[in-house]
Amino acid sequence: MQQSYFAKVLISGKEVLHNQVVEVQDGIVKSIYSNDAGISVNFKGHYLVPTFIDLQIYGAAGKLFSMYPTADSLQTITADSKLHGTSQILITIATNTDAVVFKSIDAVREYWNTGGTGIIGLHLEGPWINKVKRGAHIESLIQNPDVSVVDRILKYGKDVVKMITLAPEVSSNEVTELIKSYGIVISAGHSNATLAEASQSFSMGITAVTHLFNAMSPFHHRDIGLPGAAFMHDSVMASIIVDGHHVDFNAIKIAKQLMGDRLFLITDAVAETKEGPYQHRYSDGRYLSDNTLSGSALTMLQAVKNCIAHCDISAEEAFKMASFYPAKLLNLPGGNIELNQRASFVLLDEGFDLLTVCT
Repeated sequence: MQQSYFAKVLISGKEVLHNQVVEVQDGIVKSIYSNDAGISVNFKGHYLVPTFIDLQIYGAAGKLFSMYPTADSLQTITADSKLHGTSQILITIATNTDAVVFKSIDAVREYWNTGGTGIIGLHLEGPWINKVKRGAHIESLIQNPDVSVVDRILKYGKDVVKMITLAPEVSSNEVTELIKSYGIVISAGHSNATLAEASQSFSMGITAVTHLFNAMSPFHHRDIGLPGAAFMHDSVMASIIVDGHHVDFNAIKIAKQLMGDRLFLITDAVAETKEGPYQHRYSDGRYLSDNTLSGSALTMLQAVKNCIAHCDISAEEAFKMASFYPAKLLNLPGGNIELNQRASFVLLDEGFDLLTVCT
């Protein structure tokens, strides 16, 4: 089956083109060409951009994954994400018991084995974090990163666990090297690290920072902490939550100016639940747990819109922050629109509202 898509502006990871038609045959991009002559197409819009990649999402459509760690939950969460233009997600669980971690790993494997798509793998945010900066994480479930325990989890989760958020100041070089040996991306977060501690961890192979500014040492004029270390490092990337609740839009402007293509978007989205250890209550555009900010109600598309409307970030850069840059961090296919590659893009109108998804 062949479909053709026209956009006045095609924003890909590598270039921006105007008045372009993208022809798709059996799910593969077969041609990209200028349509100045006005040839008839199946779908027409203003912007055509790669589908989004969310490296931190906990749930959607009433399913918090840690509460319902099943393949059916993953199907619900990925289907809801695709409705909003996100084609790849790193399903995430916050600090939890080993039993929940193992069930989550099993669920991802079952989802893959039954033909499920859209799940990149599992992001473990904790349990090896700093209690001082735990945020909404449950203190009693936080662990010290013992090498034997870490290795047991990583062996069980081999090829499923793709990213781990930990506090570098409570970890050891041995643990960092162990996690790296499994090919897992390590991100510093829920951390009270000083500038020196954070910088040292980056030199040891930590390549990212989780939800910049949130649940971490502050940027202080006497010690610029984890945010300052991220600003100063020339290759470490950082995720950020652009909902206007987690981070002030002006702070996002500054971070973008300093980090450029090293800053990318996540939703940090949860789902409302009144069961289990993590009970999230929706309030005024975000979620609370015991009156502590616990997650967003964002979609990636809304995060992009907020970047453009409130943070002085161009449409081209905002869309890259939602696709090309997270793909780069995890070395993923996606974030670009290329000939002879799988078609995965969204078509939007002039107001950045979604018209159709091709994936």
